[in-house]
Amino acid sequence: MEKDTLENIDSMQETLRKISQEMSATALFVVKYCQKKNFLVRIGDRLVSDLQTVAQGHVKNLGDLMQQYRDRTMRDIQINVYHVLDDMYHVREDLNLEGMAYAAGAGLNTTKKCLDGTRREILKDITHWITSRDVNAPRILWLHGQAGRGKSAIAHTIGSLIQDMGAPGACFCFAHDRQSERREEKILTTIARDLADREPAFRRALSNVVSNNLALKTTCDVVQQWKQFILQPLSKISGEIVGNVVVIIDALDESGPDTSRRDILRLLTSADAAGLPTNFRILLTSRPLPDIVRAMAAATHIKATSLDDIPWELVERDIKLFVSKGLEGLPGIGVEEVQNIVNKSDGLFEWARVACEFIRPSKAGATPKERYDDLMALEAEEGRTLLDTTYRTILEAGIPRMGTPFKRYRSVMCQVVMTLEPLPMAALNCMREKYPNEQDHYDINLILEFMSPVLGGVVDRSSPVQPLHASFYDFLMDPLRSGDYSIDASDAKDMAFTTLRILRDNLRFNICELESSYLANTEVSDLSERINKKIPPHLSYSCQFWAQHLEKTEFDLELGGQVRDIVGSEKIMFWMEILSLLGRVGKGVSALACVRRWLLVGNGCISAFDDT
Repeated sequence: MEKDTLENIDSMQETLRKISQEMSATALFVVKYCQKKNFLVRIGDRLVSDLQTVAQGHVKNLGDLMQQYRDRTMRDIQINVYHVLDDMYHVREDLNLEGMAYAAGAGLNTTKKCLDGTRREILKDITHWITSRDVNAPRILWLHGQAGRGKSAIAHTIGSLIQDMGAPGACFCFAHDRQSERREEKILTTIARDLADREPAFRRALSNVVSNNLALKTTCDVVQQWKQFILQPLSKISGEIVGNVVVIIDALDESGPDTSRRDILRLLTSADAAGLPTNFRILLTSRPLPDIVRAMAAATHIKATSLDDIPWELVERDIKLFVSKGLEGLPGIGVEEVQNIVNKSDGLFEWARVACEFIRPSKAGATPKERYDDLMALEAEEGRTLLDTTYRTILEAGIPRMGTPFKRYRSVMCQVVMTLEPLPMAALNCMREKYPNEQDHYDINLILEFMSPVLGGVVDRSSPVQPLHASFYDFLMDPLRSGDYSIDASDAKDMAFTTLRILRDNLRFNICELESSYLANTEVSDLSERINKKIPPHLSYSCQFWAQHLEKTEFDLELGGQVRDIVGSEKIMFWMEILSLLGRVGKGVSALACVRRWLLVGNGCISAFDDT
């Protein structure tokens, strides 16, 4: 019925056009009649009778057309009522999706899109694959290439196009600095919920699957998630979704160790994935890591496209446009300089971005042209790529490899890379104030202000501090690539001390000052505002991750005393209250398990805590 009514609404335009024409004809008839009134009286009744016939014809035509319009208006009202009732039904159904895990912040980021006018050919190829009506078209496209080729930019551009078109789809992104969230356990629940938000038929089918089944909603088993949250709803609504459904999985290689994506790869390469509906597409991006390459090679339903194989003339054109835009208006940087940067980029968009950041005025004492000359003098060193050499040059330009500045660099960057969930600079500074060594109590901007080309959250202080590209994280973690600037993240003692001290000093009863303890969190209308005001980011972080930092630290009696001060006192209840307010009660169980394991490793020191 809905399709029929929508077609009738579209045809109302034609009815209104005919009404307009008939009214114009009637008006013209009336005007002519008035002009010839005396003449008509003279020629007699026959002509008057003909005029009455004409007038009656106009009246009948208008009446018929108006009735058509009223009929279609009623259908329009019926459609609106249908949609209102449908929306009300969906509101009721949405309640049935509550409790399904959702990876916040893992979705589309339009700031990562390709620069307009770039990557036209590859975007066209992907769009053609998405819209193809060939029933034998591969259901999955694997876009791969070395770090810095622009895979994520392409993925987010496609995601943005899908969103702008209003088509059903979902975008899920892995990230190095979000591995602590175990996004691999939430990937399919998140995708399913996003599809439910975009496609009513899928939402109804998914709601029927998970209704009154809390165990299924909260399962971490991605195999169950795949069968129950993706395959089963799709089978129930076969043929109901108009157009193609596009799911984007970006940066699978950043999920963590091989084991974190083993099940995901197994599902994507399975016969079930090959048999997905003909209008279902999955765009997957990653670096060509060995485990991913092995999995993809054997799957005939997966189309592999390598950005490393894009013709140089196309890459050169796109990077030239990117660099020209990035360095536009800088003195001493003209067409020749732009072309030299393009030639040196070796086809890496990430290197081109870092080069632009390096050349732009960022500190006193050097003009853009002088910094360009420094950049052009760089050569890839033995065992290092040009991108690595550029990273080293940026660090060397701001951080001397000696004395206090270098010690502070290592301390600050260790804090940045060991933070299990990226935090803005203000929160990182609050944590600094609790470091066990007073010499570490300083504003981290002393170091980070020189690192804006490679770190986010330095210029925009409201954003979290994190590497702008995964390749910089890899660079820091590999001593063979970064040399003296490498970061050892094996010892989390400072972070463990800091988070425990934050808990000791900030935990208190009823921290959000709720009027009643008998109300559920969902019944507190301004809970979000209270949380933002009373639980600052550094406290929220400490509540969620102190035990994970503790477990990565060797047993220490002083640390053990701090643990006892929290776990063996009323503060443990205040800590659980905050986790409840944050919707992270599950972290409490895993945190206590971490503490137990840490204490057991204490080689007999556990006896000192028997009374806890």
